[in-house]
Amino acid sequence: MSVLVQNLRTGEVIDSYRPDHMVPPASVMKLLTTGMALEMLGKDYRFPTVLEYSGTIENGTLSGNLYIHGSCDPSLGWEGKTAFLSRWVNAVKQAGIKRINGAVIADMTMLDGDAQNPGWLCEDVGNYYAPGIFGLNYYGNTMRITLQSAEPGSVAKVIATAPKMEEVCFINHIRCDKISYDGAFVSGLPYSRERYLSGSVPSNLGSFTIKGDLPNPGLLLARHFTSSLRESGVPVSKEADYEADYNPLTPPRTALYTHYSEPLSEIIKETNVNSNNLYAEALFRYFGTKYSLPGSVHNSQDFLRDYWRRRGVAVQNAIIKDGCGLAPQDAVSAKAFVQLLTIMSRSANKEAWIASLPISGQTGTLKTLCAKTALDGRIHAKSGTISGTKNFAGYIDMPNGDTWVFAILISSAPGKARNIQTVIQEYLLDVCRENR
Repeated sequence: MSVLVQNLRTGEVIDSYRPDHMVPPASVMKLLTTGMALEMLGKDYRFPTVLEYSGTIENGTLSGNLYIHGSCDPSLGWEGKTAFLSRWVNAVKQAGIKRINGAVIADMTMLDGDAQNPGWLCEDVGNYYAPGIFGLNYYGNTMRITLQSAEPGSVAKVIATAPKMEEVCFINHIRCDKISYDGAFVSGLPYSRERYLSGSVPSNLGSFTIKGDLPNPGLLLARHFTSSLRESGVPVSKEADYEADYNPLTPPRTALYTHYSEPLSEIIKETNVNSNNLYAEALFRYFGTKYSLPGSVHNSQDFLRDYWRRRGVAVQNAIIKDGCGLAPQDAVSAKAFVQLLTIMSRSANKEAWIASLPISGQTGTLKTLCAKTALDGRIHAKSGTISGTKNFAGYIDMPNGDTWVFAILISSAPGKARNIQTVIQEYLLDVCRENR
């Protein structure tokens, strides 16, 4: 355990227990990532995705390739929203292109080919919450797999995927069982067309949908764009392709159109309120490009640590493997999170920062914390949950007008996450009653 509760205005320590002790932060790790992104880029920053072409345009024909150059935007096509493709098609036509003698190519080279964080457990890789992170992300890097549930003991049949992924080969061992929850797992590596399905789903339920990652989201986007061009009357002679390896000697291309993401304030709100691992990890990986191209996991780790160390946050001895907290080796102290939260409370980006945090009893991952208690609606914080781990860090608005900043990190606890949360909730209520 590592606990620190402090008065934000006076700096008085309200309560503490081993505040310097390093504990796996789980998704509270996202505070380090989103705070850095907000401070470095500003709340109005938008990730660009640039359409470029090589070759020449003569008499309406592009003799060359059309490229989709990504910059780590995690929100492109989020939740299947692909209306932007029609704008891309219009941009191609407005450039005078009526035919493409070449291919649409996804340029994912901003990051290196190590799309999967090496600190993540093998059992997580391939699941929707642990997708590969690419220079070009699409569709939430998530594939929905619809199964046909039948009698107990039978194998659930794969009947459809969304988006449609005919080339993916499923090795399916998902059993129908007498359960009421999703007990299925998807495993597989980035770029691989093979996905291994295991675990159980409820029996006799008709169709049942589970989620896994997309093996190659950039290639899928290039295919969707190719289809949109052809359907709109712009023939494309070759099939879609992708580039994953950075080449500093790539010949120059001509920019045709730039697509911008939603503002960073909305991206970090999705990251923190819904604890979105893809969003957090894409932000984390983006900052690895500040040291070198292509961006690497190692450079992202160093950049995050160096940034907060320079700001006075005690991360010198912290273990930082990723930006979302999924890596079990991650270890950060309560003191570090309280220091970070204190810095952000005095930032020019404070309003966007506070708006990105779930509210106790009301929103996101804090909807059940302190609901219908004296602290309902008074806590803005990030939660973190992994087996045996339940953590919270954020702010408490006290009735007297003061604000407390706190971090409570508990790991290897004997019990379910909801029971650990009950203990934390009672602790928070007790501390507030005794010190109001």
